[in-house]
Amino acid sequence: MKNKINILLIAALVFFSACGDDFLTVEPTESQAAGGDATEGAIRANITSCYQILLFDSYADNNYNSIVLMSDLRSDDIFKGGGDAGDQGNLLNLAELRATPSALPEGLWTIYYSGIARCNNAILACDNAVDVSEENVDRYRSEALFLRAYYTHWLWKFWGNIPYFTDDIPEPYMATQYSADEIYDFIMEDIDKIMELDALPERTNAQNHGRATLSAAKMLKARVIMYQQDESRYDEVVSDMAFVIEEAGYSLMDDFASIWPREGQFCDESIFEVNHLPGEYGGKTWDSGWHGFGTNLPAFISPNDLEHDVYKGGWGFAPVRPETWEIFESGDERREASINSFEEGTYIERWQNTGLFLAKYAARDGYNDPPGDVDLNYENNLRIFRLAEAYLNYAEMIVMHGQTAQGLSAQDALDAIRERAGVDPIDATEENIKHERRREFIGEGMRFWDIVRWGDAHTLTEERPEFETSRTWEDYKKYLPIPLSEILRTEGEFELEQNPGY
Repeated sequence: MKNKINILLIAALVFFSACGDDFLTVEPTESQAAGGDATEGAIRANITSCYQILLFDSYADNNYNSIVLMSDLRSDDIFKGGGDAGDQGNLLNLAELRATPSALPEGLWTIYYSGIARCNNAILACDNAVDVSEENVDRYRSEALFLRAYYTHWLWKFWGNIPYFTDDIPEPYMATQYSADEIYDFIMEDIDKIMELDALPERTNAQNHGRATLSAAKMLKARVIMYQQDESRYDEVVSDMAFVIEEAGYSLMDDFASIWPREGQFCDESIFEVNHLPGEYGGKTWDSGWHGFGTNLPAFISPNDLEHDVYKGGWGFAPVRPETWEIFESGDERREASINSFEEGTYIERWQNTGLFLAKYAARDGYNDPPGDVDLNYENNLRIFRLAEAYLNYAEMIVMHGQTAQGLSAQDALDAIRERAGVDPIDATEENIKHERRREFIGEGMRFWDIVRWGDAHTLTEERPEFETSRTWEDYKKYLPIPLSEILRTEGEFELEQNPGY
């Protein structure tokens, strides 16, 4: 369901501050610029501007940079597709693991740094709060810390050694570059502060869907620790996942397919999701990717000129690889819920066509009403954290990293996921847990990051002449090159250093 109360809060700041020419530029209120007092209304306005960034990642700074697509293109689940090899050529560079400093998608760099700057302003407003209860200030601060950690963690995963800042930056808007390990520490400082404040609810209610919760913070914490492979904190991941599974009030949906249409938004399995909105609330246009509420992802990944009763046509990007269809066992309900297989002749075939397309965020009829430009404004919510991830994180920590179970066994966790999928139990082994994560999260932007942290990324090396593609994995490709445009605008003590290998 769509939550109209929170929609109004977001709508108040649709035009709060578009990003300036520099990715570190943000336009604060006068009171914040002067370090003055901040009313509760001012704090809420700042928090709203922080959440607003979540709405932009499918069409980031007028670039097609869906966080799901940018993650999965480097995996072994999908191809680039589209009209031909040159159609969105930077995405092909990404998919073939040959991005260069001057030929890579840059939109996520821009929006997430804007997000960090907005979160910094929100935290400053909390510092200067006047006539606001301590309880409310702590919650607002925790929300800003969560979003800052979330935005930073994506920059960290994509680029590793990045600039970071927690204060207003004077002209010429440059910040110190840190190592990936130092950035990990900064992210964890924010997450640890959230846990210390203990001000977020365990989960939201209908009036607050889309806002940060304690459970969402624990899920982010798990992703970051597991990607860093910080064994010193694995016991915390087990404890946190046990809390989310057993105490926070979430439950797996009986029908996996029911999660993905509008009726499944903010369902009992949803821990955190981006609240995209129907056109009546204001749509994005080709002239401005910084306004509006919809998402472009469904149009991007749906087959061209499709004839279908439920799904709509799109642009034909991200066709699913044939071998991805084959990883499912007979009767696994997740296959048809994750992958659409359309009959030949019902759509126009495009480059790297396989007949298979991502289904979870597919373009659906009636989901992109105007105003705004139609293909930019689908209302499919992006599910960021689901309970299924907590179950599989828990099983992985116990089986693959020797952690002690806390009530639930690893086998119980794996069984719960497979029972919901309609398939028989299998032993909770390392291999089976890895396969289960792949089956569960197809099209959700998880696969590439999993195989990198498991040390399995060498499997990405391939020659696929039948699909006109080839690529070679080398360990330095864990990170993308720092965009040349950002290096050229820095100098002196703040001059950005390119990632090794580029």
